[in-house]
Amino acid sequence: MYRKDSLMIKDWLEKSNKALLVTGARQIGKTWLIRDEIEKSSYIKFEVNFIDQPNMVEYLNVNISAEEFLIKLKMIMPENCKPKETVIFFDEVQKCPEIVTKIKFLVDEGSYKYILSGSLLGVDLKGIASAPVGYLSILRMYPMDFEEFMLANNISNMTIEMLKEKFETKSPVDDFIHQKLLSLFFIYLIVGGMPEAVKTYIDTKDIRDVDKVQHDIVLLYKEDFTQYELEDKKLRLKSIYDIIPAELNKQNKKFVFTMLDKELKFNRYENSFLWLKDAGVALPVYNVDVPIIPLLASKKSNVFRLFSSDIGLLTSQYPSQTKIELINNNGEVNNGAHFENIVAQQLVANGFDPYFCKKKNIGELDFVIEMEGNIVPIEVKSGNDYKSHKALSDFLNVPEYHIDRAYVFCKGNVDVKEKVTYLPIYMCYLLKEKKLPMMKVELDLNGL
Repeated sequence: MYRKDSLMIKDWLEKSNKALLVTGARQIGKTWLIRDEIEKSSYIKFEVNFIDQPNMVEYLNVNISAEEFLIKLKMIMPENCKPKETVIFFDEVQKCPEIVTKIKFLVDEGSYKYILSGSLLGVDLKGIASAPVGYLSILRMYPMDFEEFMLANNISNMTIEMLKEKFETKSPVDDFIHQKLLSLFFIYLIVGGMPEAVKTYIDTKDIRDVDKVQHDIVLLYKEDFTQYELEDKKLRLKSIYDIIPAELNKQNKKFVFTMLDKELKFNRYENSFLWLKDAGVALPVYNVDVPIIPLLASKKSNVFRLFSSDIGLLTSQYPSQTKIELINNNGEVNNGAHFENIVAQQLVANGFDPYFCKKKNIGELDFVIEMEGNIVPIEVKSGNDYKSHKALSDFLNVPEYHIDRAYVFCKGNVDVKEKVTYLPIYMCYLLKEKKLPMMKVELDLNGL
């Protein structure tokens, strides 16, 4: 299955002198993608997996100098792993964090290329004292987006390019294709983007088999929760994760702590929310007081919505009837939680920091982002009355907010009305920050 991140790994193999750290939640395909790209390259791969080979943790994760570490490493490498021709792949590196502190020396020494991967790295590597700034590139992986899901389902590149062109020109998609893609998108809401779940759907087309895969992944997550809850008695990871579906289905989607424990306040739970975010299994979207740049300046750290990192894992926690309604694309059912979750995870995967904004006497915006130096509101509508959005219209009419455009993701086709662009929900993966052109600046410093 095609993953966009393969391009970055390929580029790193061909051009970079730094080490590469690939991080993200469990089961999103990091190991498979790294192996696949190395195998397609001209490099020889030497792999150490610190979960499958626990003896390597004891062998390498010791308090020795970087020079001694390299000597010990060479002693276990096959003879065909020659300098300048070998990539050393440390997998599940969270079990051997000492490696990260030695990367600077290993990169400077230059015999081999190094790629590191693991889950929970945002949690486990926080205590690393000497971060190798300038020696380590970081690739954060996310579940497969809808474009990758379409390609896995043999949607043609011609169709993919057509969607990009329609998005850029703000032109409607042919209605026949629009309805077909909308139906596939509702399947994506059930299957999600975890590669094993996607592969299971491609192979069997049986949602029951997909559900088994998803429940196994959730159980794996909860095993991690249990491990860390034992280490830190303040953490309430499982209880928070379990009520995400219920919280998203409420009229007021802000996280309410009384559902966890009426006696506890936010500061007792804050570390748990941050843990889930750093582990890549949940996405907090914080509230801002006003939609003005920089959004960070009015962020409220204790008011947020909590989304799942993968729409399929979220759907797996709802009753089976929910899946049937999604398959049938039942227009009378409120799919707002699913639509908002997919937009939240796609915005994060595309590099945005999404917020939501609620103003008394104006209303509430589902999301606001900074894009190309401007504030851009985003509304998500799962019903048929998607052109009715009083709060969004009221925000657009406030002169001091200087908002010149907004997007509404919905089940409808592409349309534009004044400042608002209506886009099919399946196009949310296309909302990206434009890359800056080269800005070459040459100064005449003669005489200084």
